[in-house]
Amino acid sequence: MGNTARAGSPRGVRAWWRVAGIGAVAVLAVRVAVGIGDGTEGAANGTAAGGANGGAAPRTMALATAPALVLPAPTGRHPVGTVSLHLTDDRRPDPWVAGRPHRELMASVRYPATRDAARFPRAPQLTAAEAAAFDRLGSLADRVPAGRVAWGATLTHAHQGAPVARPHGRRLPVVLYSPGTGDPRAFGSTLCDELASRGYAVVTLDHTYEAPAVQFPDGRVARSVLREELVKAQRAGRITALLEKVSAVRVADARFVLGQLARGGPQSPLPVGLRGALDLAAVGMFGQSAGGFTAAQALHDDPRVRAAVDMDGVLGYTQRDDDPSHPSTVGRDGVGRPLMLMGGTGDDHHTVASWDATWRHSAARGTWLRDLTLRGGRHATYTDAEALLPQAARRAGLSPAALAELVGTVAPRRAVAAERAYVTAFFDRWLRGRDGRLLDGPSGRFPQVRFVP
Repeated sequence: MGNTARAGSPRGVRAWWRVAGIGAVAVLAVRVAVGIGDGTEGAANGTAAGGANGGAAPRTMALATAPALVLPAPTGRHPVGTVSLHLTDDRRPDPWVAGRPHRELMASVRYPATRDAARFPRAPQLTAAEAAAFDRLGSLADRVPAGRVAWGATLTHAHQGAPVARPHGRRLPVVLYSPGTGDPRAFGSTLCDELASRGYAVVTLDHTYEAPAVQFPDGRVARSVLREELVKAQRAGRITALLEKVSAVRVADARFVLGQLARGGPQSPLPVGLRGALDLAAVGMFGQSAGGFTAAQALHDDPRVRAAVDMDGVLGYTQRDDDPSHPSTVGRDGVGRPLMLMGGTGDDHHTVASWDATWRHSAARGTWLRDLTLRGGRHATYTDAEALLPQAARRAGLSPAALAELVGTVAPRRAVAAERAYVTAFFDRWLRGRDGRLLDGPSGRFPQVRFVP
């Protein structure tokens, strides 16, 4: 169970960027530091006015004729519906933009829908403004040239405003999803739509001013300020403090959203069909990269979260994942409720120091734990990039080697199938009491998944 990663190794250095998912942001931060702008307006105050297209960059809109990228269809028995929620935390000033007295968030709820869901339009993965910002500031921007991929053309498999289905009249278990920094909440649509098709209410949340762009219903667009924060932290030698803040803000966002879901009557942000439909005694959380850290930390901090999945997210506040000098509280204390770690090749609790600390302290408390490695997987394998980038590789100028560096060598359909199966099995076990035995050990159905002892 010891840490076997070499100090200063390339894998260890990359892992620090994974803790907040800000590899692309780091590249842009260097440009800012040397006086090279990226053309993003509104960055100083974090906002820009959005019109019908949210202020999307012309070069992104020019890609409207490019082939739309297609997400895998969910395999559950239910169609999927979705609604967006605009939430305001009146008790918390915005932590990233001074002078904003309230924290505003956008979330989406995916849920099982009735059989006539197809008469409602499918929700776009991103608005035009969000797609333009992701093109320039997102987690893939340091590897995919701007203007090559029509990120705004993809449709999810969730139907906007479709009526809610309540299988067998039961309330829906709730799963929160937090994306990696540099990703919008919709960049986990493949897994979120899958869970909803299997009877879960899945609540995805954007972390405002951290996500590339968050568009509000009135057209305002809050753009990321993280690149400026990173430049300031680098100059002041306060990278650890920045990572601590990123984590604290994210967990506070998740806890606030949970509280909002529990509000009843006219104060509820949920549309009528969802009010009373959620089982808030059965709440789980998962996420990728910094979102995985958020899920594990929320499991530690909030007793309402019963189980969590961390998909390739480091759990400490250090510049390398082989440096245990600044542990998070989840690493220092462990957790007392079920936790599953899912890593790409080379990432497990024997090689990642923060995972090792979390694992040891949790195991000492008798906690149910699993550590799964997806052979041939990479960091972005656990996002929609796994399905979308292979379709866009030629247009984006990605060589086979460059594509493999981003999403790994495992076949996309196998990676998606494995992630769907194990994440669903985990939440079925701990939120529904259904045990299909998939989590008991290796399966011939998924030979690419390794159980790490």
